[in-house]
Formats: sequence, C-alpha cells, structure tokens
Amino acid sequence: MHSLYGDHLLQRLQQETEGALHQRLFRCLRSAIVEGVLPPHSRLPASRDLARELAVSRNTVLNAYEHLLAEGYVQARTGSGTWVAGTLPDSCLNAGGEPVPAPEAPFSPVKLSARGAALLGYASASPHQWGAFVPGVPDVTAFPHAQFSRIQARLNRQPDVNRLTYSSAGGCEALRAALADYLRVARSVRCEADQILITEGIHQAVDLVSRLLCDNGDRVWIEEPGYWGTRNLLRINGLKPVPMRVDEEGIVPVNDRLAPRLVFVTPSHQYPLGAHLSLARRRQLLALARQHGSWIVEDDYDSEFRFSGQPFPALQGLEPDAPVIYMGTFSKTLYPALRIGYLVVPKALVHPLRIAAAELYRGGHLLIQRALAEFIREGHYVAHIRRMRLLYGKRRAFLIGLIQRYLGESFIREFNHDAGLHLVLNLPERCDDVSIAASALRRGVKVRALSQYYMQGQTRRGLLLGFACVEEKNMLPAFNTLRQILTEYGITHTGNLA
Repeated sequence: MHSLYGDHLLQRLQQETEGALHQRLFRCLRSAIVEGVLPPHSRLPASRDLARELAVSRNTVLNAYEHLLAEGYVQARTGSGTWVAGTLPDSCLNAGGEPVPAPEAPFSPVKLSARGAALLGYASASPHQWGAFVPGVPDVTAFPHAQFSRIQARLNRQPDVNRLTYSSAGGCEALRAALADYLRVARSVRCEADQILITEGIHQAVDLVSRLLCDNGDRVWIEEPGYWGTRNLLRINGLKPVPMRVDEEGIVPVNDRLAPRLVFVTPSHQYPLGAHLSLARRRQLLALARQHGSWIVEDDYDSEFRFSGQPFPALQGLEPDAPVIYMGTFSKTLYPALRIGYLVVPKALVHPLRIAAAELYRGGHLLIQRALAEFIREGHYVAHIRRMRLLYGKRRAFLIGLIQRYLGESFIREFNHDAGLHLVLNLPERCDDVSIAASALRRGVKVRALSQYYMQGQTRRGLLLGFACVEEKNMLPAFNTLRQILTEYGITHTGNLA
C-alpha cells in the first residue's frame, strides 16, 4: 500500500513547483488527506520508507509530517507511527462539517461525431433487466451454477497457456467442436467445427458481418417490426436498413431491382411478433439471395423454447451451400452475462471473418469457453434446456390464463405461437402503448411497447410481456397492476380491440 501512496505523491510533486521541497511535500500530503486518498484513521508510511520511495532525505519527510501535525491533519502515536486524523481541521470544512470541495472546471458541452450522436439518439437498451415482465430474459437463478463452477474449477487448476492469451482462431476449438455436434443434431445446421466463430453475443456478430460484407450506404433488409439492436448497429456502420413487412408467415420478400446486400431474419420465432417463417418464404429468400449475390443472416432466436409441436429446423440447413450466415447465442438458454454467441459461416467466409474478428475484437475468454464446451459435452446443456422448456411452458400457460380470464382472447390472438420467452399483448390501434409502458414502469412492472420495434409510422400497438424470469406467485400481482393501468387508459375486458 505504501508504494501506491508513493506513486501518488510522486505524481503530485511534479505539479507542485513553488517553495522548498518539504513545503511542496506537505501540500501534496494535505491534498491527499482532504481528497480522501489518505482516508481518516489510516497510517502514513514510515518516514524512512517514504523518503526512500520519493528519493528525498528523511528530514524532508519529517518536516512535512511535523507541519501536518501542527495544523491538525495527523496525529502521532508513540511507538505506532503517524496516523491521519479522524476529523479534518476546521479550515478544511464547510458549515455542514463536510470537506470543502475543490472548485470545478467550467462545464463545456462535449462535441460528438455525427455517428456518435446518431447512436445515442437511437439507443434503446433498458437498464431494467429483471422482474415482471421483462421480455427476453431467462430465469438465471435456475442455471446449475454449482455444476458449471465445478467444471471451471477443474479446468482452472492447471490452465493451458494457450487459453490465457489472445485468440485468433475464432474461439476455443473444443467449444466450436461441441457446438458443431449440437447444432447438426438439434437444429439441422450443415456445419463443421472450423465454420464456427465464437463471438461475445449477437451484437458483436452483427457488427462483424456488417463491417466485413457491406460498404457504406448498402441496403439491408430487416423485419418490420424487428429487433432495434440490429437496426441500430446497421445504422452506426453506415448501412441503410430497409424495413420489410412481417405477416403470419414471416418476412414478406419483394422483387426489388435494388437488391439488399444482407437480409436479417428470425425464421424460427420472429422477434417480436412470434411468427414462423414458412417453407415457401424460406425458399423464396434463398432464391433471391442466390440471384442477387446477397447474404441471409439467420438469427435463430428462441429456437430452443418451443412448447408444442415439432421444432422447426434452421433455414441454413434447408439447402446445400445455402448463402446463409447462422447466428446463435447462449444468452437465452443459459444467462446473458455469459456473453458468448457464435456464427456459423459458409466456408468461403471462414478465413476473412476469422481474421477480421481477431483484428477488431482480440478474442479471449478461452477458459470459460472451454468450461462451456465441457458443459455441453457432458450433456448438461441439453438437460438444462429440457428443464427450462418445462418451466417456461408452465409460466407461459399461467400468463395466458390470466390474460384470457381478465382481458379476453382477442388480446393474445394472431402471432403468439407456442414458442419463445415472451407474449405480445395486443392493444387498440389508437392507444399510446409507449405511455402505457412508461406508466407500468413507474409502478414496478417492466414491459416494452410493441410500437417501438417498428421503424416506420404504420405500427401495431401492444406490449411485450416476458414470462421466463417471473415465478407464478409474482406474476398475478404484477398482472393486476398492469390491468389497473390499462383500465386507466380505457382498455378493459371487452373482447374487441377495434
């Protein structure tokens, strides 16, 4: 600790140029005490030690300490050194007994770049990521933390040196191999381990793909409504998001002479409406991409959580050598703070994307990636998904029952298929769902307005209700609060939203 104080005082001494050396040292020590760098009741370094660290004579330090003692900043304790006083001298305190703050520099607005200002202007990330009814958040308390920690502890005892440095190979080899095996079976993805790149979530994956495959001003199709995070990343990278309407069969492609460079889709469970991309639309998209040299970016959002019927295979595996880049993440199946996602890329893109990822992000976290590989290999991942599917299915059914009983069937009709971690609560066309969501937040209920997922003016009104991280016992009181708010806005159990 003494060396830290020594470093601090050496830096301050360079700024103090007036007076004798012991006076300069006194002022530096006094500032450190007033600012709390040397907190009350802490012991100052021994004079001999501090003199050695500062490369000054011991008498210089002793003179500075005596000056501090005379003015009441420190106390000398026989046989135990010099200690910072518990109370500062009156000259350093204001009328309320608090230290006099240093004068602040005049405020001047920070000038951001146009791109930075645009990013902040479109920012939509919520600080509220837990509780009723945050959409898209899994029950992180149900993750087998003890089991995962044991795997980590075992691997961390004697870590391979290659897992403690930068990664330029697209992530941990064992994790890529485990993922390839899992995706081939669970999602019918056509891939080998070397086609997988590990990322720090979907946002990094979108950023990497858009940077490497697009030029400034390129058109990119996105779903309307769609995930605001993808839309904002495309904007910040200088691309032009083109909203494409979504109906009960998913995204609606059009024959446009201005072909998109990329097409972002969530075919298994459209976010946020929940539609499944039909087989006819899938083939239409693939044909369009082949014709125009476009790339389809498939976000396999919520594909693991289907509560009835057969799971839909990935679009990527529908045809051999499909022009599809497949994205996935562990944020929904395990927990968001893990920050591990992945890309499955066509073989022609493996080398350039791997080099670009290493240049842009300097990959790491190889120890936790290795632990995750073991977690998958030992069967814990599949078992966890199976348990969570049952848990979320019960919570979903409970929430649907509340909506049907207290609001009516019309509030959850259309796109709410049996999948995902949220429901869309339909609202009347002319209501202000943004205002309703804000009112709910003020009363502790965290929902998202459906209209905020639209890029253009023609929007549906509704609320996204996440049920995954809400136990049934906490769901009813939160729902009652939301129902009271809807009543205040004139929305009641009428069975008719027109």
